[in-house]
Amino acid sequence: MFSKKVKLCLVYKDMKQKDLAEKIGTVRTNITNKLNSDNFSEKDMQSIANALNCELVIKLIDKETGQEF
Repeated sequence: MFSKKVKLCLVYKDMKQKDLAEKIGTVRTNITNKLNSDNFSEKDMQSIANALNCELVIKLIDKETGQEF
């Protein structure tokens, strides 16, 4: 799910995976592999959000009550 959002943001900001990789100090293949596996640590997600000039918000929301945690 995070990968899909990153890809959409890249399109919106007219950026390539290579551009994102440079901003977070890695190589394009590492970004591509993470996006394909959708496997990110919270630290990875925060770094990507910062590089994209976005706010990272992580929530747990109870599906029955709508209560946010």
